[in-house]
Amino acid sequence: MGRRLISTGSPFEAEIGYSRAVVDGEWVFVSGTTGFDYATMTISDDVAEQADQCLKNIAAALAQAGASLADVVRVTYILPTASDFKPCWPVLKKYFGESRPAATMFAAGLTDPRMKIEIEVTARLRTAS
Repeated sequence: MGRRLISTGSPFEAEIGYSRAVVDGEWVFVSGTTGFDYATMTISDDVAEQADQCLKNIAAALAQAGASLADVVRVTYILPTASDFKPCWPVLKKYFGESRPAATMFAAGLTDPRMKIEIEVTARLRTAS
């Protein structure tokens, strides 16, 4: 199985030089993903709603790779304001409560002040048994 690039069609991917996700063998690496609704190019002011949209965007990229959120083995959360993390916990539990991937959260600035969270994941494709 070779290397495959997955794109959302966002102009930023071409301008900056990255893919939404890269499938390499059994691994799927999903780029840091924000809470923009790509269909409307809008973003909520609420951090929990942004987290929910991040994970919907990530799920869409994983689906293109033949994976799902259940296949995620590693997740990284980046928030400009560390205290915004706790309000996201119910959303994160909704998506990862069963699979419980390894996780890290850190506080760092994001490129757009409207962005309150960015999420990056690594997934492993399941082999048919």
